[in-house]
Amino acid sequence: MSIGCGCKAGDNCAPHIARARVFLLSDVRLYRDGLLWSLLRRDVFDLIGASDLSHESIARIAGLKPDAVILDMGGPKGFDIAKRLTEDMRNIKIIAFAVSETENLVLACAEVGVAGYVTPDGTEEDLTNAVQRALRGELTCSPRIAGLLFQRIGAMSFKAGRQFQPSSLTLREQQILDLICEGKSNKEIARALRISYATVKNHVHNILEKLQVRRRGEAAARLHTMRSPDRSRRLAG
Repeated sequence: MSIGCGCKAGDNCAPHIARARVFLLSDVRLYRDGLLWSLLRRDVFDLIGASDLSHESIARIAGLKPDAVILDMGGPKGFDIAKRLTEDMRNIKIIAFAVSETENLVLACAEVGVAGYVTPDGTEEDLTNAVQRALRGELTCSPRIAGLLFQRIGAMSFKAGRQFQPSSLTLREQQILDLICEGKSNKEIARALRISYATVKNHVHNILEKLQVRRRGEAAARLHTMRSPDRSRRLAG
C-alpha cells in the first residue's frame, strides 16, 4: 500500500511504503520492555505501543487499530485476550510468543484466532519473521504440527457430518435440497414443486440452518458427503 510522500510535483523520489503497525502485549514489565527495545532496534515494522494484558489495553488497541499484535502467551490470560481481540477486531493478526509446540497448545491458539506463533526458545528474528508471515496470511510450523492440524480438521469435518442426519430434514426440504444439488434456482424449484417463490426461500433458509452452512453450494456438498459413505457400503455389499 503506497501513501503520499509529501514531495513536490516533478521531484524524483520513490513512494513510501506503509509499514505494518504493531502493538506488544505482555504482563511481564521487564520482558515487555526488553522485547520492545530489541524490536525497535531491528526497525522492521512500526511499534506503536506496549502494554499489559488488561481489558484497558484492549480498548487502547481498538483505538490505535494496529495491523498486528504480538501477544505473550506465557500467562493464563493470553487465550482470553486473543479471543477478545479477534472478536472485536476481525482483521487484526495476532502473533503469540512463548507457545510450547505441543498439540493442545498450538490447536488452542488456532481456535482463538492466533495467526502465528513463536516457541519459548525462539529468537527476535523468529518473532519478526512470524509477524511478517502472518501479515501475508502465512503460517510457519513444524511438519508434525502441520500434520496434527490436518488431522484435527479432518476429525472436525467427520464429526460435523455425523452430527447431522438427512432424516432431520422434512420431506419437502429433502426434495428442495435434491433440486439444489441439480443446480436449480429458487424460481425453478418453485415451478417444479408448484409452490411459491417465498416458500422456497423459507425452506432453503431452514435447510442451510440445519446443515450449518451458509451457501447453497455448501449444502449440496454436505449432502454429497453424507450420502457417499452409504453409497460406498451398498456397492461393497
